[in-house]
Amino acid sequence: MNHVRFSAAGSIGSALLALTLTLNANPTPQPQKAVKDGPWENIFDGKTLKGWHNYLKPGEPISDKWTVDNGAIHLTAGRAGDLVSDKEYGDFELELEWKIAEAGNSGIIYHVHEDPKFKATYQTGPEMQVLDNEKHPDAKQGRDGNRTAGALYDMQKPITPNAAKPVGEWNKARLVVKKGHAEQYLNGKKTADYPTSGPEWDKMVEESKFKGWEGFGKYSSGHIALQDHGNKVWFRNIRVREL
Repeated sequence: MNHVRFSAAGSIGSALLALTLTLNANPTPQPQKAVKDGPWENIFDGKTLKGWHNYLKPGEPISDKWTVDNGAIHLTAGRAGDLVSDKEYGDFELELEWKIAEAGNSGIIYHVHEDPKFKATYQTGPEMQVLDNEKHPDAKQGRDGNRTAGALYDMQKPITPNAAKPVGEWNKARLVVKKGHAEQYLNGKKTADYPTSGPEWDKMVEESKFKGWEGFGKYSSGHIALQDHGNKVWFRNIRVREL
């Protein structure tokens, strides 16, 4: 009888040990914490050009043709060079307002790779067009309006044409880049929607002026640039958050 009781106890102990090992090997799944978008960051303080530099000239004085005027970054004349953010961004949401001079041209360029072998920001970064659609000739070049204000420059015709306000008025631009996809908005209207890599993107590049460009659209992170295209332009209320 004693021998039988010992065996039963041993069996129960073995079963409990096996159950413990099983539970340890297969722990109860814990819910994953949701990844929250980053907080909004003002990358222009409305008073100075702190946080920006001329392309390829970090740490050097910014051209005096880039000024701060009534709470806005103002390009007063050409040959100033593009202005780029000190910080680089991968997945992000950008909001800003822009105003262009009569017959003016500029752009908002992103994922700019700063390297001396690329002489201009647009050699690597896609561009959201800033333009006077009425009087700048670029509006009638390209295909189906793909060089007009709000468009993905020379690559996609605007989803919503004529979203820009008349010259002298402020336009609100929004750019969202996340997980290999981008959307562009102008004054609350979607103007572009596209992948930033893959076969569809490659096809768009092949059919654009950027065909064969070594670094164009090849970088998944980089600087944000405000373009000097030789015309007066203003930018204000610039903020970004990482996604």
